[in-house]
Amino acid sequence: MFDLIMFDLDGTLTDPKEGITNCVKYALESFGIHENDERVLMKFIGPPLVDSFEELYGFSPEDANRAVEKYRERFSSIGIFENAVFDGVPEMLTKLKIKGKKIALATSKPHIFAERILEKFKLLKYFDYTVGSELDGTRNYKDEVINEVLGLASTDKSNAVMVGDRKHDILGAKKCGVTSIGVRVGYAEPGELEAAGADYIFDTIAELSDFLQK
Repeated sequence: MFDLIMFDLDGTLTDPKEGITNCVKYALESFGIHENDERVLMKFIGPPLVDSFEELYGFSPEDANRAVEKYRERFSSIGIFENAVFDGVPEMLTKLKIKGKKIALATSKPHIFAERILEKFKLLKYFDYTVGSELDGTRNYKDEVINEVLGLASTDKSNAVMVGDRKHDILGAKKCGVTSIGVRVGYAEPGELEAAGADYIFDTIAELSDFLQK
């Protein structure tokens, strides 16, 4: 059905909760903010960090960028590996490669960090393309990432699909004219994927894998 399958990283292939929330707390501490509400911290999983600092804490653009710098200070050496691959992901990627599918990473996480995570968990070998944001803010938004992948893959949009766990993945796909799949293994709020207009929604990696092999 689809020749090119684009995957989000955080909350879709891996569970980054520990690393992201710890690094957000570290960044907020530098502003004198002591945040222990896990529900708030988990909202940082998925969207661009700079947007979350602005929207959730009312930071100015300048302070939001400073907060991102503090976040990366811890993330680059510690938080990056406070992470775990969801059960069934390696098996799914193996089956898709056997089927001859092109597989791409399409994440808002900085590319330099995303590739290190894939390499650490022995997933990098499955990917034909890996695209993320840059540390200077280039490609911060999902539609920019998706368009970059489409350009690299030279694949017709009708044969491509974006898989993610948050509304940003779904809305980015729609903006690019690409089919979208939401998967409920990550951190979407109740009804978030439906409200964003996901073309398909699956509850498990196993269900997603079966569908993508068609």
